[in-house]
Amino acid sequence: NEAVDHFFQGQALRLYTPLELSFSASKLRNMDALSKSDPMLVVYTKMDGRLEEIGRTEVILNSLEPLWITKAMINYQFEIVQPLVFRIYDVDTKYHNTPLKTLNLAQQDFLGEAFCNLSEIVTKFNHSLTLNLRNGSGHALQGTVTVHAEETASSRMAVDMQFHCLNLDNKDTFSKSDPFLRVSRLSESAVAIPICKTEVIKNNLNPVWRPITLTSQQYSSKDDPLLVECFDFDASGNHELIGSLQTTIAQLENLYNSKAGANFYSHKGQKKLKGQLFLDKFQEKVQHTFLDYISSGFELNFMVAVDFTASNGDPRVPQSLHYIDPSGRPNSYQQAILGVSEVLQFYDNDRRFPAWGFGAKIPRGSVSHCFNLNASTNDCEVVGVEGIMSAYSSTLYSVSLAGPTLFGPVISKAAEIASHSVQYGNNKYFVLLIITDGVITDQQETKDSIVRASDLPLSILIVGVGNADFTQMRILDADFGKRLESSTGRVATRDIVQFVPMREVQGGQVTVVQSLLEELPGQFLEYMRTRDIKPRPPQHASAPPAYPPPPPQL
Repeated sequence: NEAVDHFFQGQALRLYTPLELSFSASKLRNMDALSKSDPMLVVYTKMDGRLEEIGRTEVILNSLEPLWITKAMINYQFEIVQPLVFRIYDVDTKYHNTPLKTLNLAQQDFLGEAFCNLSEIVTKFNHSLTLNLRNGSGHALQGTVTVHAEETASSRMAVDMQFHCLNLDNKDTFSKSDPFLRVSRLSESAVAIPICKTEVIKNNLNPVWRPITLTSQQYSSKDDPLLVECFDFDASGNHELIGSLQTTIAQLENLYNSKAGANFYSHKGQKKLKGQLFLDKFQEKVQHTFLDYISSGFELNFMVAVDFTASNGDPRVPQSLHYIDPSGRPNSYQQAILGVSEVLQFYDNDRRFPAWGFGAKIPRGSVSHCFNLNASTNDCEVVGVEGIMSAYSSTLYSVSLAGPTLFGPVISKAAEIASHSVQYGNNKYFVLLIITDGVITDQQETKDSIVRASDLPLSILIVGVGNADFTQMRILDADFGKRLESSTGRVATRDIVQFVPMREVQGGQVTVVQSLLEELPGQFLEYMRTRDIKPRPPQHASAPPAYPPPPPQL
């Protein structure tokens, strides 16, 4: 929702999943003459090219097959690539009584190192990955290291709640307020971090909202402070505060059990109001997490569609948004493709990505609003991130930029693939990235195609590049509390669009990719849970994925 987006983009505070990493090694080199090596493992994250140590294991004496007890904690964030480095040392006997944290690693024998991204571990069956050890120059050494990631039990806890209010203050002159609730977690510095909100109830001072679910990742602990605010919805986004109250999950549980109401207070708690908050439901539950699905064989299949309309400018001139810089500096389109695909590629088993263009006149043809970037074959798929980048570059010189800007055909094509996949199983979820420089001219057709796609395993990420007025584009991203409605009056079953203008997040602490991807695990889980699709049991999880035959090509 808009509050969450605004806060995250301004503060760079993100929701994450705490993981515990365990380590073992096998067939290590023996560096000692009269006994076996005494190995210790050190784990690092790589931040902006720098290594940051996050933990050290204990030293295990005389072992070339160590199974360390000491764990390392790390916060998994889906929307970023998290590189890890593991280094193993043979600790010299004379340092065995030295505290581990003060141990000088340069004085120990180096047994080897290994690299991976955290997403490579969590996508594996049972969250375990074995890596070959290498020396500092990258050459293979004897031995392997195995890393196992485990979610803490608390990360699966959640609570379902249903709220209603009585006697809310009326903020409208000619009608009644349109109330909705926003729940925020209060940080140690008393900053409110929005974590959830209800739908808007029109023209009602005694609203009853649909149930909401809060996960333990959102509320932290049952005794951590929460802020519940009731607003009168305004389409401009300037919602007026009706009242607020501070509480905790534990206090909300007591409120439910007592069947009593809690009074709202005016701004900054200055005045007690007559409006009250009640709970009709409070139910704790253990629920499957995003990683439960991913590690049991569920996939995120990436697709991309690129805007080749004339408003981008002639690709041969440096002012063009499609200009390929000879120095290798990526343009806005390349930045978006690289950033999103580098994160999502680890969640796609075959790494074959459908890639389309729209808004250009194709060779020996007319203007097309959905054509394959892979012109060498009749296949819409390309292989790997490099395949997308190569197909994009070659397409720039083989088509004539034209127009207008239409989203409907590419969204319908992506929906066709997602719909086709559902017939063969439910372990695939599709992610369509659309990169555009302009305002769409088929807004109603686009809305209709999004509403139809909201029933499918599909999310749509839209990046706006350049300096166009993207006001209308925000309507597609139903973050203002109102779901999209089709021309026939059908309402989208869920919000599947995330729109980010590149210029608004460039230079900030949160990247375009993070802003785009932050809602994706939630959209994935909403689709799976509303259809009661559960992670696969372990005996099926390791089976190779069954790929359905491809749908008919354009």
